[in-house]
Amino acid sequence: MSSSDKVSAVPQRRGFLKQIAAIAGGMPFAPSLVGGVVAGASFDTAATPAAAQTPQAAAPVAGYISFSQDEAAFVETMVTIMCPADEFTPNGVDCGLAIYIDRQIAGDFGKGAKRYLRGPWAVGKPQQGYQLPMTPEQYFKAGIAAANGACQAKYGKPFDQIALGDASAFLTDLDAGKVSDPSLSLASWFNELVYPLFTQACFADPIYGGNHNKVFWKMIGYPGLPATHTVDMVQFRGKPFPGGKDPKSIADFS
Repeated sequence: MSSSDKVSAVPQRRGFLKQIAAIAGGMPFAPSLVGGVVAGASFDTAATPAAAQTPQAAAPVAGYISFSQDEAAFVETMVTIMCPADEFTPNGVDCGLAIYIDRQIAGDFGKGAKRYLRGPWAVGKPQQGYQLPMTPEQYFKAGIAAANGACQAKYGKPFDQIALGDASAFLTDLDAGKVSDPSLSLASWFNELVYPLFTQACFADPIYGGNHNKVFWKMIGYPGLPATHTVDMVQFRGKPFPGGKDPKSIADFS
């Protein structure tokens, strides 16, 4: 991939994260954040800002419970494209986003706990949400297989092996419903399962594997726990909150 292709891919890739940052509150970015080193030789680190290459104070959770090697490669590539390393955050892998998603689909949510799974499985309306005879874990894995198949058909390679610019465009096409598969709707899979998990991975408490070192909380100035900031929300509305520089997680109160 040419250098111009790499440069032009960055704004589009960062756009995934800017969108959820706006949803989270649209607060100004913190002036500086510690970063991490890109995990995996398949990603280009030559242009990674110096701030994003600073070692983390604590190592993130490692190892996958649910993902196979191929599934992990897909998800790691996806979260690194949707959250590339820059002066605000490390890349998505170093932020723990892939670990969070793996833990969620390996747990009760992924196993379909308290979800009705006996059918009949008539075609539902879009507003009825998830209507498939699969657990979220099965659905997530089926979507990866379908997306990788579509990517292989178009580029001759699985998703984790194509150029970053092509991978970014492929995710955009998934979002827009331009990638099809006969077995399931990839647009619904991406927008109703994958993207919500990505958003949760960014802003959930770090004890769940994502948001390593509270990097996204610091980015938007969120103070974390305890949930007793009602008066602060009034007094500091539209202004930086001092507690946002050192947010507290559940682990800090354990």
